[in-house]
Amino acid sequence: MIRWQRDRGLEVRMIGTLFLLALVYFIFIAVLAYIGINALFLILIVTVMLLLQYFFSDRMVLFSMGARIVSEQEEPRLHQIVTRLCAIGGIPQPQIAIADKAVPNAFATGRSQKKSVVAVTTGLLSMLSEGELEAVIAHELSHVKNRDVMVITIASLISTAAFFLFRNSFMIPRTGGRNGKDFLWILIPVVAAAVWVISFLLIKALSRYREYAADRGSAVLTGRPSELAAALLKISGQMTRIPTRDLRDVEGLNAFFIIPALSGSSILELLSTHPSTQQRIAALAKIEQEMAGHGV
Repeated sequence: MIRWQRDRGLEVRMIGTLFLLALVYFIFIAVLAYIGINALFLILIVTVMLLLQYFFSDRMVLFSMGARIVSEQEEPRLHQIVTRLCAIGGIPQPQIAIADKAVPNAFATGRSQKKSVVAVTTGLLSMLSEGELEAVIAHELSHVKNRDVMVITIASLISTAAFFLFRNSFMIPRTGGRNGKDFLWILIPVVAAAVWVISFLLIKALSRYREYAADRGSAVLTGRPSELAAALLKISGQMTRIPTRDLRDVEGLNAFFIIPALSGSSILELLSTHPSTQQRIAALAKIEQEMAGHGV
């Protein structure tokens, strides 16, 4: 078993992101309560959503992708790869799922190391070599090991809550009748949109760093950074051949994917939760040089 090096930078970013998000939403709810919205109602809705997401996030993500858990008898190759990598990294073995999707991708979900799922699409299985598939799975297992899956899930939910408030601001009950602040209600969509933008930028910053961290984890687990680099090239290249409709069907899970499923918009690429493939390959090349220099 290898000695897993803790990524202090990732840990600081995860804690910082959650703290800043909590602060933003505390201020947001306080402003809404001042305007006249029933703050207790808001807190109840957000709390219920958080609890549902915490306990059922893995099922929600799998359902949205049409993925199913597979046994060792159904997919012995996948189970062997995951078992071997978990033994090397000292990672509790997750469940394994397959999504019948042409979009080549993989993701990890779950609320903890012991309650996690690693999933791949049939499109991914059909195009990668054994070594490339192992590198991709090692990347997803690194997310599990780093515990960033739960953090990004909670952060994404809080962002979704702001978007919900933005879309339904005029349906939220007030604390009472007219209180002289009714004119401030026109600010609710504006404030909610601002909170959503701040949340998105915080999540984006965390998500990009966590991808670099998982890439490095894959290199450590497999000892072959070049295999992940080759897989990233294949996946990103194949993504351009996938019908736009298929990409849009899964774009909601881009923060979880190893490569975001973008439907061709340059704006979406700029706002992507992932670094560019070229940046990641350059970082992997640097890791390979470091490993070669240390005789790894």
